[in-house]
Amino acid sequence: MKGLALIQQAMQLQPVDRIPWVPFVGAHAGTLLGMTATEFLTSADHIVDGVNKAIELYNPDGIPVAFDLQIEAEALGCDLAWADDNPPAVISHPLSQGVALEDMKVPCPCKGRIPVVMEATRRLRDQHPELALYGLITGPFTLALHLLGTDIFMKMMMEPDEVHKIMRFATDVANMMTDAYIEAGADVIAVVDPMTSQIDPMSFETFVSPYGKEIFDNVREQGALSSFFVCGNAKQNIEVMCQTKPDNISIDENIPLDFVRDIALANGVSFGGNIKLTLSLLMGNEQDCCFDALSCMDTGGKQGFILAPGCDLAMATPTENLVAVSKLVHDEIQQSELRAATAPTLDVEALDLSEHWQSDKVVVDVITLDSSSCAPCQYMVNAVARAAETLGERVIYKEHRVKEAEGIQMMVTLGVRNIPTIVMDGNIEFVSQIPPVSEITAKIETYLAEK
Repeated sequence: MKGLALIQQAMQLQPVDRIPWVPFVGAHAGTLLGMTATEFLTSADHIVDGVNKAIELYNPDGIPVAFDLQIEAEALGCDLAWADDNPPAVISHPLSQGVALEDMKVPCPCKGRIPVVMEATRRLRDQHPELALYGLITGPFTLALHLLGTDIFMKMMMEPDEVHKIMRFATDVANMMTDAYIEAGADVIAVVDPMTSQIDPMSFETFVSPYGKEIFDNVREQGALSSFFVCGNAKQNIEVMCQTKPDNISIDENIPLDFVRDIALANGVSFGGNIKLTLSLLMGNEQDCCFDALSCMDTGGKQGFILAPGCDLAMATPTENLVAVSKLVHDEIQQSELRAATAPTLDVEALDLSEHWQSDKVVVDVITLDSSSCAPCQYMVNAVARAAETLGERVIYKEHRVKEAEGIQMMVTLGVRNIPTIVMDGNIEFVSQIPPVSEITAKIETYLAEK
């Protein structure tokens, strides 16, 4: 058994003979064609060609049509900053710039780049009837952040009714995308909502759960499968995520897979993840990736588990690393041989930060995956920038991307375990949660007072 049938079996919590494999190929597929992210993500022809190339190389059971959490925001009037090596980033927020929510309309599937991905879905469906096609939609809380910006966190406390109105609208958009993807032939609707890692379980239950349940009910009523994607340190929200009743939840390496396994299965939900996106797939070699993938497979087991990277693959991820994982998935003899071998250890050289600190200034280091491609990272860096702006030259801040070797070294040197994280003068202050700008400012001022 392979492909869609195997994915269905896993999501229905039936024991499988082989663990299914779903590489989250987004703009990385553009690299396979020698294209930039901008070229790739604006053409149905290119998306189809790139996904086909990924299918040929990586032999998956399921694959996303497109991994771009800005498609809906763009159709709703958000400005995007395009890049060569990442999906675009949202750089304007209509609801914080004078646009009234009442004046916003749910876009039709003909708006912006929505028809591009729907056309690609239809064509890939025709070409690969045996494969599980994932239609990725922007989760309502993340879309609400795109529309309003980080002011939403303050409004959750001060104006909860207003936040519910925005969530209602964002959910209507999600349901529109769900309907369009299913009509185009998608088998799995994946609600990708990384910003939910930034809130506590009570806020999740208040502002996310009712809307998530509605989306997953809509998917179920149409006979499709659903997955709830989150990235970052969302450990506190795994239980409430499961209670929204998706068929599957998917996480990255910020959360231990065994922790997710136990909670998901207890709630009757399948789970997926969480090969390390940077340390293994991007910066490691074939051996590193195979050991990491096998560890995930042995932890996940053959009931309810789908092997996948922790998130959207970096464009520069070496093709040979993914090919190696694909071969391992399909080769039980290789798996047995690898279990008998000694796993390599990853040695990261710590940095000398003796010249990093300033006697009269506060140094703020923001450890991210990459703010140009990771929504929580983007909003955390923006919040630090806004706080630092009010304090002038007394504050130095810098982003350190763990997609780069220096970022990993800084992460290890500072003792950071989750991303994104804010560190001030070497002290970890905000872990995987974006505080209000006023709170960041107040914390910086505390450090300044001690200078």
